[in-house]
Amino acid sequence: MKLLRLSFPLIILLIMSCNEDPPVYQEGNAKLVLTVMGDTSVVSDDTTCVPLSNAKVILFSEYGYMIKYTDETGKLILEGIPSSTYTITARLNHPKYSNILLAGNLSDIEIISGKVVNDTIIASQISNTGIAINELYVGGPLNNIFFFYDQFIELYNSSDEVKYLDGMIVTRVPGVSAQNIKAGEDFGNDGDIDGVGYIFKFPGEPGEKNYPFHPKTFLVLAQTAINHQNNVASSIDLSGADWEFYNQYSTSDFDNSSVPNLINMRSDKTVDFLIGLTQDVIVLASGEDSNWEDGIDIDTILDGVEYQGGSTLEKTLDSRVDKSYTLCPAKYGGKSMQRREPGVDTNDGISDWEIIPAPTPGRQ
Repeated sequence: MKLLRLSFPLIILLIMSCNEDPPVYQEGNAKLVLTVMGDTSVVSDDTTCVPLSNAKVILFSEYGYMIKYTDETGKLILEGIPSSTYTITARLNHPKYSNILLAGNLSDIEIISGKVVNDTIIASQISNTGIAINELYVGGPLNNIFFFYDQFIELYNSSDEVKYLDGMIVTRVPGVSAQNIKAGEDFGNDGDIDGVGYIFKFPGEPGEKNYPFHPKTFLVLAQTAINHQNNVASSIDLSGADWEFYNQYSTSDFDNSSVPNLINMRSDKTVDFLIGLTQDVIVLASGEDSNWEDGIDIDTILDGVEYQGGSTLEKTLDSRVDKSYTLCPAKYGGKSMQRREPGVDTNDGISDWEIIPAPTPGRQ
């Protein structure tokens, strides 16, 4: 057996390292004591907060996210979590009304190893009814030929009643750089979203009831409703989509006659409803205001999502539509963006959305 010979300098280094003082705090030894309170009252002027037991708590950091639940006293105690800056959100369905969500969050909470952080989330009542954008698949399948024509938008009716799509509009709002209008902002502070790039419309007019959207169901709006696997094997089949974006001003846009169309409202746009691969703002509105040149009134917007390819970019979507954004997967990677829970919209994109490994059109 050979013996390992150590040089004299190396022996000295080993002795010195053994005599070093241990670190004051061991990494991963932080402690969080979180209390979640919320208003479960029915009368609007009674705003007494009570502890929320079994509330879902989602913690986000550079290490990803974790999901925990409060105990019967509304507390969550976590030990041994890594040091980082956290965004923490809490949510709970109203104990009496399924169409109301109790939700609240904390941002930029610094958790440091060896320290104890005590904090409280106050959850407020948020309407959990109606139609929401539930999935955005924008970056294309896994490929190296720049194919992304299998994009789709998925909607979800989270309410307990039939909604109607008549006259609703779906818009892409990239802003107008020449006029210094940022994506999804209320330029001029006059109560609307400016810089609409594309605007497509469901048939009919708002208030009509020809196109029902049944409760607890998904609808897939395909950029092109064909089986894209015929072009790229790693793609998806959208030939059975519920709706298709069809541009009647294009000379080459394919129209699947078995899938109803959303119609282009801008005659100056002669291409398909193309969505940004790594950054964009998508807005769904009732259609009561469809004057895109003047901006879409915020009080007609049902849902809006801003997604970005990185956390260092400026958020531009008006906070009345959504106060944050969701991170977008890399293009040509086959991944998608989806709400963590079907249709649950707390107007906080970073908490509401996640990246999923593959698109799931028509299901969660």
